[in-house]
Amino acid sequence: MISVRAARCYVASRQFKEVCVTRNGRVLVTGVGAMTPVGADAPSSWSGLLDGKSGVRFLEEEWAADLPVHVAAGLTVDPASLLPRTEARKLDRGEQIAILSTREAWQDAGTPEVEPERLAVVIGTGTGGVLTTLGQDDIFERAGIRRLSPFAVPMLMPNGPAAWVSMDLGAKGGARTVVSACASGAEALAMGQDLIRSGRADVVVAGGVEACLHPFTIAAFAQMKALSTQSVDPEAVSRPFDVKRSGFVMGEGAGMMVLERAEFARAREARAYGTLAGSAVSSSANHITASDADGQAFAMELALRDAGLGPQDIGVVHAHATSTESGDLAEAEAIARVIGGDAAVTATKSMTGHMMGASGTVGAMAALFALRDGTMPATRNLDELDPRVELDVVRGERRTGQWSAALANSFGFGGHNVSLIFTK
Repeated sequence: MISVRAARCYVASRQFKEVCVTRNGRVLVTGVGAMTPVGADAPSSWSGLLDGKSGVRFLEEEWAADLPVHVAAGLTVDPASLLPRTEARKLDRGEQIAILSTREAWQDAGTPEVEPERLAVVIGTGTGGVLTTLGQDDIFERAGIRRLSPFAVPMLMPNGPAAWVSMDLGAKGGARTVVSACASGAEALAMGQDLIRSGRADVVVAGGVEACLHPFTIAAFAQMKALSTQSVDPEAVSRPFDVKRSGFVMGEGAGMMVLERAEFARAREARAYGTLAGSAVSSSANHITASDADGQAFAMELALRDAGLGPQDIGVVHAHATSTESGDLAEAEAIARVIGGDAAVTATKSMTGHMMGASGTVGAMAALFALRDGTMPATRNLDELDPRVELDVVRGERRTGQWSAALANSFGFGGHNVSLIFTK
């Protein structure tokens, strides 16, 4: 039940609303789960990032032989092997990853006892069940309708991960799906925060997932010159902010967080990693694929205002930084303009590749854990910082420090910009 005071905040002016909701609607992160190219769960993924481990490998599948791109960042374990066969065969690979990461996050949060109607799910994805769509289309063309899987439709639906997770948890407060390209996972966290702040949920499982390593998707991204075609040393291909960067590396994975209303978490004596203190979503309305520093800066400014913080409060920045020249430079300009050059910046896609819809949540996890541990990963493969990047990008060795707030950026084709702010 929303308090009378909170209700008044929601109908007040926009400026007053921001102050009221921020101060009286704290949202805590009580559980984290992940499957990434550097770890099978959240702890091993975090350790892999701190150790500078690379998840980029040669594509050894036969279908990759004729592609112009020969590297990708796949998972360290087959998700189907971690599920009962009867369950796995009904799920697209992305749905499998989402369920496994959510179960980890839920256990990590201490399996909160919450009324089903007060529990919601928000999961973002950039491509949905594209592996099922392409795979079943191949079967249809080759063998006809009778060979199609009866589970094809629920496997290919973009809302499939959110739907399956809601059933797995018994969540009846809504199963929402965010589709905003590579900003999807971050926007899902922002939506989860909004659901709690507005009083519509006590607990929200939010995150992002992507599984789209397929010859068609790789070829499509290669055709638009977004992917690196270098493959002499796979682990050295993804190099954000480096003068020799040549495009991004496609990856797959998932990141999930359990968000809770602070009062609810406190009542059950839950441990919290930190607070999702602010979030903002903007649209550049400029170009379907090009990065836009103005739109990105606007999202960062709004997130700071939402959190009630100033630029000087941000000690850590997890950059979107995909390892493309235009993208890296636009974001570097936006960060320098809004935050300045003093915050420590890291770009973990140098190790995981670009996990598309999952990247925003995994990046948020890295920012949150950096605050918790007082340690942040170095950006791998950053041998020579582009002189146009006027930021303190961490390289070489991990960095230690005592930071109170972190910014995590996530941007996507279509002009989607999301900035999240976490505090201790």
